[in-house]
Amino acid sequence: MPAAFRARFDAAMASTLGNDPYGHGSRPAVPGQEPTRRHATVAGAIVRYYVGGPPSLVVTAVKIIHG
Repeated sequence: MPAAFRARFDAAMASTLGNDPYGHGSRPAVPGQEPTRRHATVAGAIVRYYVGGPPSLVVTAVKIIHG
């Protein structure tokens, strides 16, 4: 991932899914199963991620598709 895009992507992740992993137009990766396995579009990239917690909220991106 080019450095300029990576900086923009990291900032977008922090301000969107980092604040609310169930928001920002995200949806379950497989409807009706595992609501913590999700995908969303952030800064033009498709992100598949898991939400972990409590007690701490952890968002782990497992796949990022960027053209």
